[in-house]
Amino acid sequence: MLKKRLIISLTFKDGILFRTKNFSPDYRYTKNFIDLWNADEIILIDVSDAGKKLNNKFIEIIQFFIKNCHLPISVGGGILSMEKAQNIFNLGVEKIIMNSSTYYNPRLTEDLITNFGSSSVIQSIDFKKGQDNEYSILVDNGKTTVNQNTKDYIKHLMNLRAGEILFNSIDNDGGLLGFDINLIDNFSKFVNSPIIIQGGGGSWSHFYDVLKFDCVSAACTQNIYHFTETSLKSAKGYLKSKNIEVRNDY
Repeated sequence: MLKKRLIISLTFKDGILFRTKNFSPDYRYTKNFIDLWNADEIILIDVSDAGKKLNNKFIEIIQFFIKNCHLPISVGGGILSMEKAQNIFNLGVEKIIMNSSTYYNPRLTEDLITNFGSSSVIQSIDFKKGQDNEYSILVDNGKTTVNQNTKDYIKHLMNLRAGEILFNSIDNDGGLLGFDINLIDNFSKFVNSPIIIQGGGGSWSHFYDVLKFDCVSAACTQNIYHFTETSLKSAKGYLKSKNIEVRNDY
């Protein structure tokens, strides 16, 4: 069995590091604050307004992490063409993350997977819970609801053959009260790729709650207090005590 991963997910808007809850900035923190030891991968997401994504500020952020963290880097936000994807890969990025672009242009994602390989593409899905605990899928940084049955849309995404699927809970994002287990229970059966879980992790037990599922390959932490060598080492120690095999054993 492949070892489970702990991934750091960082959200930037106009070059500023945000704390993800409603995309609110916290100016006390910068990319230089983060101690990256013991993480397994880094996700960098650009949530700038349309037309401002992947500008020079964000490219400089990617270059900073490529130079300093020596971990696999995944990048998402504003990848609207094969050329933009190629430019991102040329920086040394290992994977790209598709979300809204797939909704508006699924052929692009299909072409990206054909050209760069399924292992180079992560398909991200943003879920929001509505009445009667029914889920909808949102795009455009949570501003637009996908006008399609949730299960059918997930099946459509699976046909594109992305190497991994990222489940993000908009409701749990930044709440620190735990990941949305119902997302796994309700929708993992329609997914034939490894799942990354994001949104709500506030304690190491929360990470265990999702990583114990065979279908979940990684859990994302988005909260700054997790991003230290000591805390990530502690997280892996806790998971190992629960018989979860993790990467980069110490």
